[in-house]
Amino acid sequence: MDWPVPGRASAGVGAPAASTVALPLPRGIPVRSSSLPLFSDAMPAPTQLFFPLIRNCELSRIYGTACYCHHKHLCCSPPYIPQSRLRYTPHPTYATFYRPKESWWQYTQGRRYASTPQKFYLTPPQVNSILKANEYSFKVPEFDGKNVSSVLGFDSNQLPANAPIEDRRSAATCLQTRGMLLGVFDGHAGCACSQAVSERLFYYIAVSLLPHETLLEIENAVESGRALLPILQWHKHPNDYFSKEASKLYFNSLRTYWQELIDLNTGESTEIDVKEALINAFKRLDNDISLEAQVGDPNSFLNYLVLRVAFSGATACVAHVDGVDLHVANTGDSRAMLGVQEEDGSWSAVTLSNDHNAQNEREVERLKLEHPKNEAKSVVKQDRLLGLLMPFRAFGDVKFKWSIDLQKRVIESGPDQLNDNEYTKFIPPNYYTPPYLTAEPEVTYHRLRPQDKFLVLATDGLWETMHRQDVVRIVGEYLTGMHHQEPIAVGGYKVTLGQMHGLLTERRAKMSSVFEDQNAATHLIRHAVGNNEFGAVDHERLSKMLSLPEELARMYRDDITIIVVQFNSHVVGAYQKQE
Repeated sequence: MDWPVPGRASAGVGAPAASTVALPLPRGIPVRSSSLPLFSDAMPAPTQLFFPLIRNCELSRIYGTACYCHHKHLCCSPPYIPQSRLRYTPHPTYATFYRPKESWWQYTQGRRYASTPQKFYLTPPQVNSILKANEYSFKVPEFDGKNVSSVLGFDSNQLPANAPIEDRRSAATCLQTRGMLLGVFDGHAGCACSQAVSERLFYYIAVSLLPHETLLEIENAVESGRALLPILQWHKHPNDYFSKEASKLYFNSLRTYWQELIDLNTGESTEIDVKEALINAFKRLDNDISLEAQVGDPNSFLNYLVLRVAFSGATACVAHVDGVDLHVANTGDSRAMLGVQEEDGSWSAVTLSNDHNAQNEREVERLKLEHPKNEAKSVVKQDRLLGLLMPFRAFGDVKFKWSIDLQKRVIESGPDQLNDNEYTKFIPPNYYTPPYLTAEPEVTYHRLRPQDKFLVLATDGLWETMHRQDVVRIVGEYLTGMHHQEPIAVGGYKVTLGQMHGLLTERRAKMSSVFEDQNAATHLIRHAVGNNEFGAVDHERLSKMLSLPEELARMYRDDITIIVVQFNSHVVGAYQKQE
């Protein structure tokens, strides 16, 4: 709810930022061993839940069951993983900096497990504890018994594969303007950039949407030392922390931005263009990330932080909902999917974002047009930017934006940790005419209709395991099932015990036995990780996937972050009637 002013608490403060240094991937899948992996103090929720198992030596049983097979010479060698599955091609110079992954289907189908007396699976309560550790729900408050917002609320959740998780999520209500902001952020080469973007981007968007008079009022308050108007009300899980150490730096950069907006405004009252505001906010934040890294900071901790943010990267998919006006700004390969209920009750998926990668022919053509013709064969190579980077748009990733001279100058003048890092010193091949990468988003507008029931924002960890139509169907059926769990309203009429029994029996027949989740995002993750070939959740498979140690989990799947936004059909319909 507060501004990111130094010394002031942010809404939703959790543990301090964990280290972004990634351990190199082990060469093979370990077999039975008495040794257990070492875990740091700053552990994600699944590891904390495993601690009692570690103390009781149960994790070794999980570990052995997941990895033991009849053909050790095959199981214990590094699995073959097609390069199309990797976010980065494992270039020899920095292959150890990125950990490959194998699909969960290959994991569950490609290996056969020996039945042993020590076979161990997580119990359903243990599975639920892991799946629900990071879930969060928010319901929009009602006024006089009525919800006047087009958003009923949202559910969000995360399931880590990296340690620490590289995904982030954010949700906030705009207080000085109308609408709600929701977004998912997929980091790569560490979590530093995704963390920074998740903290800062919504402030840049909110400032871009403010009228000239409000910007002047905020600037005058800063000048006179008065309290600032809150512009965002954050809706955060306790684990979704803010970086207190960088709050002053972030605030100063944001203030410079709104001062420029004040200077650019002629004082005439003009209507704010949401699409333009989103684009400007994305581009300005990415520019500030780059500038902060170039300028540096006298504080050694902050100096290293801004460099880690700039040299890592993050994609972003953000939705702004204001009444029936829905804008989706996407940079990278996360997705926004609209769930539409047809007249016959079936569900259909409407895509509101485009992936910015080699599968998007328009993106490939855009890149080729931005660079000389003699680079046409090298700018996109092996379906990657310069043969290395999977997404074609991202925050940070200055290795694909700065000139070679600027990179060398910043690295040489930077801290020893940066100068000793082989990845930061590595120059991509065929690097002639930077920048090759942009953070400019592609903005899609959609006017909500009564049949538009929900919106799913998710990082690519979900879309790699599930088809969009399955995602929408599962969420739609889940939300319908949740309605069946609400108390039966008889409208004041007297009913007999037999009539009530009949109503309950009819409702129970419509309900699925799998509706054990109270969070739509959790329910979707359960299916993404545990679905069998028939589309049903298999507890044994789900248990195996969740039992993988942190060092192995990233080989089989990516971090998954999901936000499910539920729309208020009655309010949306009322908007249409007013017109």
